[in-house]
Amino acid sequence: MKTIIHAGAGTLAMILIAGFLTATLICELLLNETAVLLVKEAILAGICLLIPTMAITGGSGFSLAGGRHSPAIDRKRKRMKLIAANGLLILLPLAILLYLRAAAGLFDGLFYTMQALEVLAGSVQLALLARNFRDGRRMTRSKRRATAKTFRTI
Repeated sequence: MKTIIHAGAGTLAMILIAGFLTATLICELLLNETAVLLVKEAILAGICLLIPTMAITGGSGFSLAGGRHSPAIDRKRKRMKLIAANGLLILLPLAILLYLRAAAGLFDGLFYTMQALEVLAGSVQLALLARNFRDGRRMTRSKRRATAKTFRTI
């Protein structure tokens, strides 16, 4: 059950971040300032789901790993520290500041510089989560194959 919670929370986090990035890029490239403000509002609301999702992902991952060490587990632990720092120290403050600037109608050079940084940091976040996802799938490959083999023989 813990594995399902971990995988589900991690997958949801990746979907949310990908959605934030996609909505941001579409609005910035194709739509108007009103749409940008709506996206910034939606991202702030989505962060209220993303933060607990990330906490569940990290907590369940540490619980699943227990005291074990392997190159894959150690890489995942290291990435999770980077993911947490990037999220709390860069992405969260940028989301708040970008919303405040958009709400005030301040679509200036600073706004677009912060927007570019948010897209870059969000892309890094998504890439780090994807690598953890990949490593998790590799770590559980033999278990998934055994389960699939059991179902084929039934």
